[in-house]
Amino acid sequence: MHPCLAKSAKGAVPLHAVAERDLKAFLAKRPKRAAAYLKASAFAAGEDELRLVPGALGEVAFAVLGLGAARDPLAPALFSERLPQGTYRFETLPKSIPADLATLAWLYGTYRFARYRSAGKSAPRLVVPDGVDGEELSRIAGAVFLARDLINTPANDMGPEDLAAAARAVAKAQGARLREIAGGALLKQNFPLIHAVGQGSARPPRLIDLSWGRPGAPRLTLVGKGVCFDTGGYDLKTAAGMLTMKKDMGGGAVALALAQLVMQARLDVRLRLLIPAVENSVSGTAYRPSDVFKSRKGLTVEIGNTDAEGRLVLADALAEADSEAPDLLIDIATLTGAARVATGMELPPFFTDDEALAAELTRASAAVRDPVWRLPLWRGYEGALSSSVADLTNSPDYGYAGAITAALFLNRFVTQAKAWMHLDIGAWIDRPRPGRRRGAEATALRALYAMVKARYGRTG
Repeated sequence: MHPCLAKSAKGAVPLHAVAERDLKAFLAKRPKRAAAYLKASAFAAGEDELRLVPGALGEVAFAVLGLGAARDPLAPALFSERLPQGTYRFETLPKSIPADLATLAWLYGTYRFARYRSAGKSAPRLVVPDGVDGEELSRIAGAVFLARDLINTPANDMGPEDLAAAARAVAKAQGARLREIAGGALLKQNFPLIHAVGQGSARPPRLIDLSWGRPGAPRLTLVGKGVCFDTGGYDLKTAAGMLTMKKDMGGGAVALALAQLVMQARLDVRLRLLIPAVENSVSGTAYRPSDVFKSRKGLTVEIGNTDAEGRLVLADALAEADSEAPDLLIDIATLTGAARVATGMELPPFFTDDEALAAELTRASAAVRDPVWRLPLWRGYEGALSSSVADLTNSPDYGYAGAITAALFLNRFVTQAKAWMHLDIGAWIDRPRPGRRRGAEATALRALYAMVKARYGRTG
Protein backbone atom coordinates (compact mmCIF):
# COMPACT_ATOMS: atom_id res chain seq x y z
CA MET A 1 0.00 0.00 0.00
CA HIS A 2 1.13 3.56 -0.68
CA PRO A 3 3.22 5.00 2.20
CA CYS A 4 0.88 8.01 2.44
CA LEU A 5 -2.00 5.71 3.43
CA ALA A 6 -2.48 4.26 6.92
CA LYS A 7 -4.68 1.52 8.40
CA SER A 8 -4.94 2.63 12.00
CA ALA A 9 -7.15 5.61 12.87
CA LYS A 10 -5.65 6.05 16.35
CA GLY A 11 -4.83 9.73 16.91
CA ALA A 12 -5.89 10.71 13.39
CA VAL A 13 -7.03 14.30 12.88
CA PRO A 14 -10.54 14.62 11.34
CA LEU A 15 -10.87 16.21 7.91
CA HIS A 16 -13.98 17.94 6.59
CA ALA A 17 -14.53 18.85 2.94
CA VAL A 18 -17.46 21.25 2.74
CA ALA A 19 -19.32 22.80 -0.18
CA GLU A 20 -20.62 26.36 0.11
CA ARG A 21 -24.21 25.13 0.07
CA ASP A 22 -23.54 22.88 3.08
CA LEU A 23 -21.63 25.38 5.22
CA LYS A 24 -24.52 26.48 7.42
CA ALA A 25 -25.48 22.89 8.30
CA PHE A 26 -21.82 22.00 8.87
CA LEU A 27 -21.24 24.89 11.31
CA ALA A 28 -24.40 24.00 13.23
CA LYS A 29 -22.91 20.60 14.04
CA ARG A 30 -19.55 21.94 15.25
CA PRO A 31 -18.71 22.82 18.85
CA LYS A 32 -19.44 26.50 19.51
CA ARG A 33 -15.76 27.29 19.96
CA ALA A 34 -14.81 25.77 16.59
CA ALA A 35 -17.74 27.36 14.76
CA ALA A 36 -16.84 30.74 16.23
CA TYR A 37 -13.22 30.30 15.10
CA LEU A 38 -14.27 29.54 11.53
CA LYS A 39 -16.65 32.51 11.43
CA ALA A 40 -13.99 34.80 12.86
CA SER A 41 -11.50 33.67 10.24
CA ALA A 42 -14.06 34.48 7.50
CA PHE A 43 -14.25 30.89 6.34
CA ALA A 44 -16.92 30.78 3.63
CA ALA A 45 -16.22 27.28 2.18
CA GLY A 46 -14.99 28.93 -0.99
CA GLU A 47 -12.92 26.88 -3.39
CA ASP A 48 -9.47 25.98 -1.99
CA GLU A 49 -10.03 27.61 1.41
CA LEU A 50 -8.28 25.56 4.10
CA ARG A 51 -8.44 26.10 7.86
CA LEU A 52 -6.72 24.22 10.66
CA VAL A 53 -9.02 24.63 13.65
CA PRO A 54 -7.25 24.62 17.05
CA GLY A 55 -8.45 22.67 20.06
CA ALA A 56 -8.54 23.84 23.68
CA LEU A 57 -4.82 23.11 24.15
CA GLY A 58 -3.71 24.60 20.86
CA GLU A 59 -3.55 21.28 19.01
CA VAL A 60 -5.18 20.81 15.61
CA ALA A 61 -8.71 19.68 16.43
CA PHE A 62 -9.70 19.27 12.79
CA ALA A 63 -9.07 20.68 9.32
CA VAL A 64 -11.75 21.94 6.97
CA LEU A 65 -11.49 22.50 3.23
CA GLY A 66 -13.86 24.65 1.24
CA LEU A 67 -15.04 23.18 -2.05
CA GLY A 68 -17.00 26.09 -3.47
CA ALA A 69 -19.67 24.57 -5.72
CA ALA A 70 -17.95 21.15 -5.33
CA ARG A 71 -17.45 20.67 -9.05
CA ASP A 72 -13.88 19.37 -8.80
CA PRO A 73 -13.85 15.69 -7.75
CA LEU A 74 -10.13 15.82 -6.94
CA ALA A 75 -10.34 18.92 -4.72
CA PRO A 76 -9.49 16.92 -1.54
CA ALA A 77 -5.94 16.69 -2.91
CA LEU A 78 -5.43 20.12 -1.35
CA PHE A 79 -5.42 18.45 2.07
CA SER A 80 -2.30 16.40 1.35
CA GLU A 81 -0.67 19.27 -0.53
CA ARG A 82 -0.93 21.74 2.37
CA LEU A 83 -1.34 19.87 5.66
CA PRO A 84 1.65 19.35 7.97
CA GLN A 85 3.01 15.89 8.67
CA GLY A 86 0.70 13.69 10.67
CA THR A 87 -2.11 11.18 10.29
CA TYR A 88 -5.58 12.25 9.18
CA ARG A 89 -8.97 10.73 8.42
CA PHE A 90 -11.95 11.87 6.38
CA GLU A 91 -15.02 12.67 8.48
CA THR A 92 -17.09 14.88 6.16
CA LEU A 93 -17.32 14.55 2.37
CA PRO A 94 -20.05 15.79 0.02
CA LYS A 95 -22.18 13.22 -1.80
CA SER A 96 -20.55 14.27 -5.06
CA ILE A 97 -17.12 13.04 -3.90
CA PRO A 98 -17.18 9.40 -2.75
CA ALA A 99 -14.59 8.19 -0.26
CA ASP A 100 -12.58 6.22 -2.81
CA LEU A 101 -12.22 9.24 -5.10
CA ALA A 102 -11.33 11.48 -2.16
CA THR A 103 -8.66 8.97 -1.14
CA LEU A 104 -7.24 8.91 -4.65
CA ALA A 105 -7.24 12.71 -4.62
CA TRP A 106 -5.24 12.58 -1.39
CA LEU A 107 -2.66 10.40 -3.13
CA TYR A 108 -2.55 12.75 -6.12
CA GLY A 109 -1.72 15.59 -3.76
CA THR A 110 1.40 13.76 -2.54
CA TYR A 111 2.99 13.66 -6.01
CA ARG A 112 6.29 15.45 -6.45
CA PHE A 113 8.67 15.26 -9.41
CA ALA A 114 11.88 15.28 -7.39
CA ARG A 115 14.43 13.72 -9.76
CA TYR A 116 16.46 16.92 -9.98
CA ARG A 117 15.84 18.48 -6.56
CA SER A 118 15.60 17.49 -2.92
CA ALA A 119 12.42 15.63 -2.01
CA GLY A 120 11.43 18.12 0.70
CA LYS A 121 9.22 17.33 3.68
CA SER A 122 7.52 14.00 4.16
CA ALA A 123 3.88 13.92 3.10
CA PRO A 124 1.07 13.44 5.63
CA ARG A 125 -0.79 10.13 5.88
CA LEU A 126 -4.48 9.32 5.47
CA VAL A 127 -6.39 6.53 7.17
CA VAL A 128 -8.04 4.42 4.46
CA PRO A 129 -11.81 4.89 4.84
CA ASP A 130 -14.00 1.88 5.52
CA GLY A 131 -14.99 0.05 2.36
CA VAL A 132 -12.22 1.63 0.29
CA ASP A 133 -9.66 -0.61 -1.45
CA GLY A 134 -6.43 1.11 -0.52
CA GLU A 135 -4.32 -1.41 -2.42
CA GLU A 136 -6.17 -0.78 -5.69
CA LEU A 137 -5.99 2.99 -5.27
CA SER A 138 -2.27 2.68 -4.53
CA ARG A 139 -1.81 0.79 -7.80
CA ILE A 140 -3.73 3.44 -9.73
CA ALA A 141 -1.76 6.28 -8.14
CA GLY A 142 1.48 4.39 -8.81
CA ALA A 143 0.61 4.09 -12.50
CA VAL A 144 -0.35 7.77 -12.72
CA PHE A 145 2.92 8.73 -11.06
CA LEU A 146 4.89 6.45 -13.39
CA ALA A 147 3.44 8.22 -16.42
CA ARG A 148 3.94 11.64 -14.87
CA ASP A 149 7.56 10.91 -14.02
CA LEU A 150 8.34 9.68 -17.54
CA ILE A 151 6.67 12.67 -19.19
CA ASN A 152 8.21 15.21 -16.81
CA THR A 153 11.73 13.88 -17.41
CA PRO A 154 13.58 16.11 -19.92
CA ALA A 155 14.63 14.62 -23.23
CA ASN A 156 18.33 14.50 -22.35
CA ASP A 157 17.42 11.79 -19.83
CA MET A 158 14.39 10.37 -21.65
CA GLY A 159 15.40 9.31 -25.13
CA PRO A 160 14.20 6.21 -26.97
CA GLU A 161 16.60 3.93 -25.08
CA ASP A 162 15.57 5.43 -21.72
CA LEU A 163 11.88 4.89 -22.50
CA ALA A 164 12.72 1.31 -23.39
CA ALA A 165 14.54 0.92 -20.07
CA ALA A 166 11.43 2.11 -18.22
CA ALA A 167 9.31 -0.43 -20.10
CA ARG A 168 11.89 -3.11 -19.33
CA ALA A 169 11.63 -2.34 -15.62
CA VAL A 170 7.83 -2.65 -15.72
CA ALA A 171 8.08 -5.90 -17.67
CA LYS A 172 10.56 -7.38 -15.20
CA ALA A 173 8.42 -6.42 -12.20
CA GLN A 174 5.31 -8.03 -13.70
CA GLY A 175 6.88 -11.09 -15.30
CA ALA A 176 6.23 -9.89 -18.86
CA ARG A 177 8.31 -10.51 -21.97
CA LEU A 178 9.93 -7.53 -23.68
CA ARG A 179 11.87 -7.24 -26.89
CA GLU A 180 13.22 -4.29 -28.85
CA ILE A 181 13.89 -3.67 -32.53
CA ALA A 182 16.36 -0.80 -32.87
CA GLY A 183 18.22 1.19 -35.50
CA GLY A 184 18.83 -0.52 -38.84
CA ALA A 185 17.01 -3.63 -37.65
CA LEU A 186 13.77 -1.65 -38.06
CA LEU A 187 14.35 -1.60 -41.83
CA LYS A 188 15.31 -5.26 -41.93
CA GLN A 189 12.14 -6.20 -40.06
CA ASN A 190 9.93 -3.85 -42.11
CA PHE A 191 9.19 -0.88 -39.87
CA PRO A 192 10.22 1.81 -42.37
CA LEU A 193 8.14 4.71 -41.07
CA ILE A 194 9.44 4.34 -37.52
CA HIS A 195 12.97 4.29 -38.90
CA ALA A 196 12.34 7.27 -41.19
CA VAL A 197 11.15 9.56 -38.40
CA GLY A 198 14.02 8.59 -36.09
CA GLN A 199 16.84 8.45 -38.61
CA GLY A 200 17.86 12.07 -38.07
CA SER A 201 18.76 11.57 -34.41
CA ALA A 202 22.03 10.27 -32.98
CA ARG A 203 19.84 8.20 -30.63
CA PRO A 204 18.56 5.25 -32.67
CA PRO A 205 14.80 4.76 -33.02
CA ARG A 206 13.28 1.55 -31.69
CA LEU A 207 10.07 -0.39 -31.32
CA ILE A 208 9.34 -1.52 -27.77
CA ASP A 209 7.25 -4.71 -27.72
CA LEU A 210 5.90 -6.09 -24.42
CA SER A 211 3.68 -9.16 -24.09
CA TRP A 212 2.00 -10.80 -21.08
CA GLY A 213 -0.88 -13.11 -20.22
CA ARG A 214 -2.17 -16.53 -21.12
CA PRO A 215 -2.14 -17.35 -24.85
CA GLY A 216 -5.85 -18.22 -25.07
CA ALA A 217 -7.14 -15.06 -23.40
CA PRO A 218 -8.81 -12.20 -25.31
CA ARG A 219 -6.21 -10.07 -27.07
CA LEU A 220 -5.81 -6.54 -25.72
CA THR A 221 -3.22 -4.50 -27.62
CA LEU A 222 -2.06 -1.03 -26.63
CA VAL A 223 -0.06 1.26 -28.90
CA GLY A 224 1.50 4.44 -27.50
CA LYS A 225 3.28 7.24 -29.35
CA GLY A 226 6.84 7.50 -28.03
CA VAL A 227 8.30 10.62 -29.67
CA CYS A 228 10.78 11.49 -26.93
CA PHE A 229 11.40 14.93 -28.35
CA ASP A 230 9.88 16.63 -31.36
CA THR A 231 11.71 19.51 -33.02
CA GLY A 232 9.28 19.33 -35.90
CA GLY A 233 12.10 18.18 -38.17
CA TYR A 234 12.77 20.35 -41.22
CA ASP A 235 9.31 21.85 -40.68
CA LEU A 236 10.80 23.26 -37.52
CA LYS A 237 8.64 24.24 -34.56
CA THR A 238 8.98 27.65 -32.96
CA ALA A 239 10.92 27.97 -29.72
CA ALA A 240 7.63 28.24 -27.82
CA GLY A 241 6.27 25.22 -29.66
CA MET A 242 9.29 23.14 -28.68
CA LEU A 243 9.24 24.14 -25.02
CA THR A 244 6.99 21.28 -23.87
CA MET A 245 7.93 18.72 -26.50
CA LYS A 246 9.44 16.39 -23.92
CA LYS A 247 5.79 15.41 -23.41
CA ASP A 248 5.45 14.08 -26.96
CA MET A 249 6.04 10.57 -25.63
CA GLY A 250 3.03 11.01 -23.33
CA GLY A 251 0.96 8.48 -25.25
CA GLY A 252 3.66 5.86 -24.75
CA ALA A 253 3.93 6.72 -21.06
CA VAL A 254 0.17 6.41 -20.52
CA ALA A 255 0.04 3.16 -22.51
CA LEU A 256 2.86 1.75 -20.38
CA ALA A 257 1.10 2.84 -17.19
CA LEU A 258 -2.13 1.21 -18.39
CA ALA A 259 -0.25 -1.99 -19.20
CA GLN A 260 1.20 -1.97 -15.69
CA LEU A 261 -2.29 -1.68 -14.18
CA VAL A 262 -3.65 -4.48 -16.37
CA MET A 263 -0.84 -6.78 -15.26
CA GLN A 264 -1.05 -5.83 -11.59
CA ALA A 265 -4.81 -6.47 -11.62
CA ARG A 266 -4.19 -9.85 -13.31
CA LEU A 267 -6.87 -9.18 -15.90
CA ASP A 268 -7.70 -12.14 -18.10
CA VAL A 269 -6.16 -10.82 -21.33
CA ARG A 270 -3.35 -11.57 -23.69
CA LEU A 271 -1.72 -8.16 -23.41
CA ARG A 272 0.57 -6.64 -25.98
CA LEU A 273 2.09 -3.17 -25.74
CA LEU A 274 3.84 -1.50 -28.67
CA ILE A 275 5.68 1.82 -28.30
CA PRO A 276 7.51 3.24 -31.32
CA ALA A 277 10.20 5.32 -29.58
CA VAL A 278 11.98 7.97 -31.65
CA GLU A 279 13.42 11.45 -31.56
CA ASN A 280 12.36 13.76 -34.41
CA SER A 281 15.52 15.76 -35.06
CA VAL A 282 17.05 18.00 -37.71
CA SER A 283 20.27 16.74 -39.28
CA GLY A 284 21.84 15.69 -42.57
CA THR A 285 20.20 12.29 -42.22
CA ALA A 286 16.73 13.51 -41.20
CA TYR A 287 13.76 12.81 -43.44
CA ARG A 288 12.48 15.65 -45.61
CA PRO A 289 9.23 17.17 -46.87
CA SER A 290 8.23 15.46 -50.16
CA ASP A 291 10.00 12.19 -49.29
CA VAL A 292 7.92 9.07 -49.94
CA PHE A 293 8.14 5.93 -47.81
CA LYS A 294 6.48 2.56 -48.04
CA SER A 295 4.84 1.63 -44.73
CA ARG A 296 4.79 -1.75 -43.02
CA LYS A 297 1.24 -2.23 -44.31
CA GLY A 298 2.39 -1.60 -47.86
CA LEU A 299 0.71 1.77 -48.27
CA THR A 300 3.05 4.51 -49.52
CA VAL A 301 3.08 7.81 -47.65
CA GLU A 302 4.20 11.20 -48.95
CA ILE A 303 5.72 13.44 -46.30
CA GLY A 304 3.83 16.70 -46.57
CA ASN A 305 5.12 17.92 -43.22
CA THR A 306 7.88 16.48 -41.04
CA ASP A 307 6.07 17.81 -37.95
CA ALA A 308 3.26 15.30 -38.54
CA GLU A 309 5.56 12.52 -37.42
CA GLY A 310 3.44 10.89 -34.72
CA ARG A 311 0.96 9.38 -37.14
CA LEU A 312 3.85 7.89 -39.11
CA VAL A 313 5.41 5.95 -36.25
CA LEU A 314 1.95 4.90 -35.06
CA ALA A 315 1.06 3.66 -38.54
CA ASP A 316 3.78 0.98 -38.54
CA ALA A 317 3.04 -0.02 -34.95
CA LEU A 318 -0.70 -0.20 -35.64
CA ALA A 319 -0.13 -2.32 -38.74
CA GLU A 320 1.84 -4.80 -36.63
CA ALA A 321 -0.75 -4.75 -33.85
CA ASP A 322 -3.58 -5.19 -36.34
CA SER A 323 -1.95 -8.22 -37.95
CA GLU A 324 -2.95 -10.30 -34.91
CA ALA A 325 -6.62 -9.22 -35.18
CA PRO A 326 -6.82 -8.27 -31.48
CA ASP A 327 -10.16 -8.21 -29.72
CA LEU A 328 -9.46 -4.63 -28.65
CA LEU A 329 -6.82 -2.29 -30.04
CA ILE A 330 -6.27 1.08 -28.36
CA ASP A 331 -3.76 3.70 -29.46
CA ILE A 332 -2.88 6.70 -27.30
CA ALA A 333 -0.98 9.71 -28.61
CA THR A 334 -0.22 13.37 -28.13
CA LEU A 335 -1.10 13.70 -31.79
CA THR A 336 -2.59 17.06 -32.81
CA GLY A 337 -2.84 20.64 -31.71
CA ALA A 338 -6.27 20.58 -33.33
CA ALA A 339 -7.52 18.29 -30.56
CA ARG A 340 -6.38 20.81 -27.98
CA VAL A 341 -8.13 23.62 -29.84
CA ALA A 342 -11.31 21.56 -29.97
CA THR A 343 -11.53 20.32 -26.38
CA GLY A 344 -8.60 21.80 -24.43
CA MET A 345 -6.00 20.01 -22.33
CA GLU A 346 -8.41 18.56 -19.78
CA LEU A 347 -10.95 16.85 -22.04
CA PRO A 348 -9.19 14.44 -24.42
CA PRO A 349 -11.12 13.40 -27.52
CA PHE A 350 -11.43 9.78 -28.59
CA PHE A 351 -12.42 8.24 -31.90
CA THR A 352 -14.02 4.91 -32.77
CA ASP A 353 -16.61 3.51 -35.15
CA ASP A 354 -17.62 0.91 -32.57
CA GLU A 355 -20.73 2.22 -30.83
CA ALA A 356 -20.61 -0.36 -28.03
CA LEU A 357 -16.96 0.44 -27.31
CA ALA A 358 -17.68 4.18 -27.29
CA ALA A 359 -20.48 3.60 -24.79
CA GLU A 360 -18.18 1.49 -22.59
CA LEU A 361 -15.56 4.22 -22.36
CA THR A 362 -18.18 6.91 -21.79
CA ARG A 363 -19.67 4.92 -18.88
CA ALA A 364 -16.26 4.20 -17.39
CA SER A 365 -15.23 7.83 -17.71
CA ALA A 366 -18.33 9.01 -15.87
CA ALA A 367 -17.98 6.34 -13.17
CA VAL A 368 -14.42 7.31 -12.21
CA ARG A 369 -14.78 11.03 -13.01
CA ASP A 370 -11.95 10.99 -15.57
CA PRO A 371 -13.40 12.94 -18.51
CA VAL A 372 -13.13 12.09 -22.22
CA TRP A 373 -15.18 13.28 -25.19
CA ARG A 374 -16.05 11.45 -28.39
CA LEU A 375 -15.33 13.13 -31.74
CA PRO A 376 -16.53 11.68 -35.05
CA LEU A 377 -14.53 9.64 -37.55
CA TRP A 378 -16.18 11.66 -40.30
CA ARG A 379 -15.55 9.77 -43.54
CA GLY A 380 -16.33 12.86 -45.57
CA TYR A 381 -12.80 14.05 -44.86
CA GLU A 382 -11.08 10.91 -46.22
CA GLY A 383 -10.27 12.73 -49.47
CA ALA A 384 -8.02 15.14 -47.61
CA LEU A 385 -5.51 12.30 -47.15
CA SER A 386 -4.99 11.91 -50.91
CA SER A 387 -1.56 12.45 -52.46
CA SER A 388 -0.69 12.94 -56.14
CA VAL A 389 2.41 10.74 -55.84
CA ALA A 390 1.59 8.20 -53.07
CA ASP A 391 -1.30 6.35 -51.48
CA LEU A 392 -1.51 8.85 -48.61
CA THR A 393 -0.10 12.12 -47.37
CA ASN A 394 0.70 12.71 -43.70
CA SER A 395 -0.32 16.37 -44.10
CA PRO A 396 -3.93 16.73 -45.32
CA ASP A 397 -4.72 19.56 -47.73
CA TYR A 398 -7.75 20.56 -45.63
CA GLY A 399 -7.14 23.31 -43.09
CA TYR A 400 -9.77 22.21 -40.60
CA ALA A 401 -10.67 19.13 -38.50
CA GLY A 402 -7.04 18.20 -37.97
CA ALA A 403 -7.76 15.79 -35.12
CA ILE A 404 -10.33 13.96 -37.29
CA THR A 405 -8.10 13.70 -40.36
CA ALA A 406 -5.26 12.41 -38.18
CA ALA A 407 -7.57 9.74 -36.76
CA LEU A 408 -8.69 8.82 -40.28
CA PHE A 409 -5.04 8.45 -41.31
CA LEU A 410 -4.43 6.01 -38.44
CA ASN A 411 -7.62 4.14 -39.24
CA ARG A 412 -6.22 3.26 -42.68
CA PHE A 413 -3.74 0.99 -40.93
CA VAL A 414 -6.36 -0.89 -38.90
CA THR A 415 -8.46 -3.40 -40.84
CA GLN A 416 -8.51 -6.64 -38.84
CA ALA A 417 -8.91 -5.63 -35.19
CA LYS A 418 -12.34 -6.51 -33.81
CA ALA A 419 -12.55 -3.11 -32.10
CA TRP A 420 -10.28 -0.05 -32.32
CA MET A 421 -10.11 3.22 -30.46
CA HIS A 422 -7.79 6.22 -30.82
CA LEU A 423 -7.22 8.82 -28.08
CA ASP A 424 -5.60 12.18 -28.85
CA ILE A 425 -4.38 13.30 -25.42
CA GLY A 426 -2.58 16.37 -24.10
CA ALA A 427 -0.54 14.59 -21.37
CA TRP A 428 0.02 17.98 -19.75
CA ILE A 429 -1.50 20.24 -17.11
CA ASP A 430 -1.53 23.88 -18.18
CA ARG A 431 -4.07 25.04 -15.58
CA PRO A 432 -2.91 23.77 -12.17
CA ARG A 433 -5.51 22.56 -9.68
CA PRO A 434 -5.38 20.42 -6.52
CA GLY A 435 -3.46 17.22 -7.19
CA ARG A 436 -2.54 18.36 -10.68
CA ARG A 437 0.54 20.54 -10.70
CA ARG A 438 1.67 22.22 -13.90
CA GLY A 439 3.43 19.59 -15.96
CA ALA A 440 2.83 15.99 -16.93
CA GLU A 441 -0.49 14.20 -16.62
CA ALA A 442 -1.60 10.61 -17.25
CA THR A 443 -4.55 11.83 -19.30
CA ALA A 444 -7.48 9.37 -19.58
CA LEU A 445 -5.57 6.60 -17.79
CA ARG A 446 -8.20 5.99 -15.12
CA ALA A 447 -11.06 5.98 -17.62
CA LEU A 448 -9.27 3.48 -19.85
CA TYR A 449 -8.38 1.23 -16.94
CA ALA A 450 -11.94 1.26 -15.63
CA MET A 451 -13.23 0.31 -19.08
CA VAL A 452 -10.73 -2.51 -19.56
CA LYS A 453 -11.30 -3.83 -16.05
CA ALA A 454 -15.06 -3.89 -16.57
CA ARG A 455 -14.64 -5.70 -19.90
CA TYR A 456 -12.14 -8.35 -18.80
CA GLY A 457 -12.21 -10.27 -15.52
CA ARG A 458 -9.27 -11.39 -13.44
CA THR A 459 -7.27 -14.51 -14.27
CA GLY A 460 -8.23 -15.96 -10.88
